[in-house]
Amino acid sequence: MPRGLFGRSLIIIVAPIFLLQAIVSYVFFERDLETTTRRMARDVAADTAMLIAMEDSYPAAERIKLRALAARQLRYDLTFVPGAKIPPPVHRRRNSTIDEALDEVIAQQIGEMRHFRTKGGARSYEISVELRDGVLKMVVPRDRVTVSSPDLFIVWMVGSSLILLAVAILFLRNQVRPIERLARAADAFGKGRAVPDFKPYGATEVRRAAQAFLTMRERIERHVHQRTEMLAGVSHDLKTPLTRIRLQLAMMKPGVEIEALREDVGEMERMLDEYLDFARGEGGEKTELADLGDLVQDAAQAAAGARPGASARLAIETPSGILLAVKPNALRRCATNLIDNALKHGKQVRVSLAREARFANIHVDDDGPGIPEDKREEAFRPFHRLDQGRNLQAGGVGLGLTIARDVARAHGGDLLLSQSPQGGLRATIRLPV
Repeated sequence: MPRGLFGRSLIIIVAPIFLLQAIVSYVFFERDLETTTRRMARDVAADTAMLIAMEDSYPAAERIKLRALAARQLRYDLTFVPGAKIPPPVHRRRNSTIDEALDEVIAQQIGEMRHFRTKGGARSYEISVELRDGVLKMVVPRDRVTVSSPDLFIVWMVGSSLILLAVAILFLRNQVRPIERLARAADAFGKGRAVPDFKPYGATEVRRAAQAFLTMRERIERHVHQRTEMLAGVSHDLKTPLTRIRLQLAMMKPGVEIEALREDVGEMERMLDEYLDFARGEGGEKTELADLGDLVQDAAQAAAGARPGASARLAIETPSGILLAVKPNALRRCATNLIDNALKHGKQVRVSLAREARFANIHVDDDGPGIPEDKREEAFRPFHRLDQGRNLQAGGVGLGLTIARDVARAHGGDLLLSQSPQGGLRATIRLPV
């Protein structure tokens, strides 16, 4: 079965037409046509029996006049061959149902003991019957034996069906097109792309679905906007008191408690910075057509520039020419965080970009301690820091991977963690193309 709505709807239209034509053709050719042919052949056989009786009953002189009269009345070409014989019939399969029906009906009319032979042609049938003193040959027009041009019925039926099918396809395509546009708009919105020119049209049910999609889109955008404004506002408002607290702590005498407070203030500032990064990533940035290779190059250089000597430990394989509509700043920040995290926990880091059938994958591989498979999903929990093994959130507040995956999913993709070929962790940003 086709997977698309257009293909399935077309089958719903074509299947009954095909079934109806098959039934009508069977009834016409196997029932009505055969019945009509046998009735017409019975009339020809009756004429043949009458001519045989006339030839056997009258003397030769009168038979010539009667034969000419019968030819004019019946529209047959009659020829008498004196002294000729017809060999006994040999059973063989006839070419068509018409030949078999004609042989069968003539045999019933004139008797099985009298030899005869039929020969079909394009426009006529030749019937030869053995008489007591010769052979009578009858040339009968084909339209006297069978229905003329039965194939014309099939031509008209198939031709009209094709015309109706073409009209149905045209109207069906116009009905399916609004659903296809709705699916493309929903897919683009799921990938974080704007859909400004989408308007509901089509059948009533399709319009209702499209209007529901627009309402859902407005609610989601309003929710994201409100959350972004709230995070940005809270983070900005907390910066001022935290700065005053840091100044007060700087003026106090050093001590264990003062150092602990400074660490708490530093952690709160890092948390606010991540909040602001998250707010900047989601709030207001428009999608642009960007080269993923150049974007990953910029992210890798930014991550390496923040760590002295990191460039020598970083290998980059990013082919150019993979264009994708993305939010460049958010995606660049997401890739930078993953590369920086890999440089923090691994000695050698490899960043690569690969294009698959429907996805573009950004791989960040390292040779660090990695994360056990049963702990990988746990690493994405917000404000969660792994207790054992490699700690992806070391030096952070437990939002790095959460924000990175939110950015990937906002583009319609995902962030995946797996075993790296280098022995450590592989972080993959998968984006739909």
